[in-house]
Formats: sequence, structure tokens, C-alpha cells
Amino acid sequence: MSTPSSVLENEHRELIDSFESFVRRELVPLAAEIPESGELPPDDMRAYARSRSAELGFYAGDYPEELGGSGMPFTAVVLLHHAAGRSGCPLAPYALAGSDGPSPLLRTGTPEQIKRYLLPLVRGEASRCLALTEPQAGSDAFSLTTTATRDAGTGEWVLRGRKTFVSGADKADFTLVIAAVDGQPTAFVVEAANPGLRLGQRYDGMSGEPVFEVLLDEARVPADAVIGGEAGVGNALGNGMDNLSRGRLVVAAMCDGIAEYALAQGVEYARERRAFGERIGAYQHVQEHLVSSRAEIEAAKLLTLACARLVDAGTESPENAALAKLTSSETAVRVVDRSLRVHGATGWVRGHPLEFLYRYVRMMTVIEGTSEIQKVIIARSMGLG
Repeated sequence: MSTPSSVLENEHRELIDSFESFVRRELVPLAAEIPESGELPPDDMRAYARSRSAELGFYAGDYPEELGGSGMPFTAVVLLHHAAGRSGCPLAPYALAGSDGPSPLLRTGTPEQIKRYLLPLVRGEASRCLALTEPQAGSDAFSLTTTATRDAGTGEWVLRGRKTFVSGADKADFTLVIAAVDGQPTAFVVEAANPGLRLGQRYDGMSGEPVFEVLLDEARVPADAVIGGEAGVGNALGNGMDNLSRGRLVVAAMCDGIAEYALAQGVEYARERRAFGERIGAYQHVQEHLVSSRAEIEAAKLLTLACARLVDAGTESPENAALAKLTSSETAVRVVDRSLRVHGATGWVRGHPLEFLYRYVRMMTVIEGTSEIQKVIIARSMGLG
């Protein structure tokens, strides 16, 4: 019997089946060569997944054809991210545009910026990172201490400041830096070779994914480095940061898929493992873990899909995306925890998929805005802030 969410997926079934076939055929065998079982794939494997997926039309699929994409509706993109999470293949998420892929900010760029920076990202030929968070500012973009001032003599912009928790900064071809111009957040492109940009401290997260400090020490960039040109000065929030909603829905979809994968692991183990003369799935407390997970996953998936359809209808809202991201990420944490409990010591040891996912999904409650920030957005929509 079909679940409510699977019925909604049917209109994009051919696309989903094609992506899943690509993952099984090309990425699963490659992932088997990851040097250390249960850890993140190395850079060359990620680059292959990104570029090969772009060739097949999956990567950045929602971008229009004139920008190198496939022109997919956003609902299809959300379903692809769900399929990537559900596959259990550690390379699958890198086959779809994430934090190192094309940024909505660049869609507001000048024609030259689109040609030079956005098109290579859509084709999977380059990677970028976003430097927004600072030691004392992140979600509050109006409290940035990183500044950009114009050199009256040369017309160049001079960036000064310190960013932190920047993903992918060690391998990005360029960095999108959000800096204050007269107190207003402004987006700049800073290429990796810029002598005023350097990496500071490295932090290794629970999942093994490193993040970095990015130090801007009199980093000089040309006048046309402002995304969107002169119209982009002081306009970073209006020129793309409001597209955070789509990023949050992509994270929600990935979490829904991860939760489904973890549940499947738990169900399979409960059917096979025997204790006290019975399969452990016959015991009520094990059923409670798995059935509760099934119910929560279906609710989270339906919410994510509903919000994705609102995006396609042009009626997206920050509070809807916040609801979906909060619900799906926290659900994934609970589901992975329950499935690990069903496995007992088997799921706890290094190298088991659930042990890795237990660490990995904690990251999903932080990226694209913490669960606490999602609650602030939701509370404000209720007139409470």
C-alpha cells in the first residue's frame, strides 16, 4: 500500500528512478573505495559526483537551461535530495547542489559575474563557499564586524574582518563574503588567490566535515566584485539571502531521506535479530521505536513536499520553510537515535552506517539556521516577536 508521501512523488517518478539508478550504478561502487569506512568521501570523489551529475542533468537541476540547468520545478529538486538521503550512499548528497554549488546570490549578479562565477558552478566545474558567520554574528547579519570600504584613489574595495565556521573554504575556487558597507550587508566575490584572504583555524565537526576561519586582512577586490554591481551595495539580504527558504527545504528533504534510510536499517535488523527465542521486532518496545519513527517521517515528508509546492506556486514564505526544516531535522535526529537503540552495540561501533549518521544528522540541525533560529522565525510569524 502506498504511503501518502509516495503518492505525491509519482508525478516525478521517472526522474527519481533515473537519479537512483545513477547512484546505484556509479556512486555506490565508488563509495566502496572510501579509505575509512563510515567517514566522509575525499575531495576527488566529491568532484566526480558533482561533475558527473551535472552531465546527467541532476546537479543544479532547478536552474534554467540558459544557465546550464535543467529547468526542473523546485518540488523535483526537493525529491532528488530526499532520494539522495534515502540511498544511504555517502557520495549521493554531493551529486546535488549544496553549500558549495551555485548560490541564489549569484543569480542577481551582473552578466559578467554570471558568466565567470555562476555558470561554472551550475556545470559542476567549480566550487565556492559562503563566509557569513562571525564569532559574534551569524544569523543576525546586521551585527557584522567585517567591513568593506572603498579606496577613493583606485575604486577598489578593501575588506577587513574575520569569519568563522566556513564550510569548504579550503577547496573553494572563490568565497562569497558578506561584509558591512556603512552598516548594510553587502555580498562580494573574493577569489581564492587573493593575497588578503587566508585560512585561520580549522575546526573538525562531529561528522568529520571541517570548517574554517577565513581572515580578511586588507583584502582588495575590484569595484565590480560587489554581487549585482552598484545596485548590490547594501543589498545582500534583498539580493539573495531571502532565498534561504529554498536552502532550508533542501536540508529538510535530505533529512527526510536520511530518516527513511535509518528506519529501514532498524526494521531490517528487528526482523532478523533474535533474542529470548523471538525476533526482536515482536517486542512492543522495539515496535514503539520503529512505528513512532514511521509516523514522524511521513508527517515531515508531507510538510516538506507541501512547502516545496508553495515555492513552485510562487507563495513561499520563511515561516513555512522554517517549520519544515525544524520538523525534518529534529525528526531525523530522533529516528537515527531510535534505530541505533534497536541495533544496540552493533549500531554503536565505528564503521556502522548508523554510528556515522548519528554524528552526521546533528549537523543538519545547525546548518541553514539552527533549530532555535527556526523557532524564532516561526514565533515572529505568530506575532510573538
